[in-house]
Amino acid sequence: MPDVSRFFGIVIYMYFDDHLPPHFHAEYSGSEALFEIETLRVYRGKLPRRVHNMVIEWADAHRVELTNNWAFAREGRPVVDIEPLD
Repeated sequence: MPDVSRFFGIVIYMYFDDHLPPHFHAEYSGSEALFEIETLRVYRGKLPRRVHNMVIEWADAHRVELTNNWAFAREGRPVVDIEPLD
């Protein structure tokens, strides 16, 4: 499971050949949530509210890169690092 970004203790990653819909995983301090890339809706898991809001802000700014990385991961190709939230 390659990570694509890390910021403020949050790790964003994608699994190779993962299931649909296109999504990414966000992990923070033992909590994890899966976010759909298109809608940024959480469809599994939960993060603390502050962390959730930071992930949404970051993902909204990097949706194109997330979509590209999803395609790379599905094809078994290396994913590209995405700039962290500053």
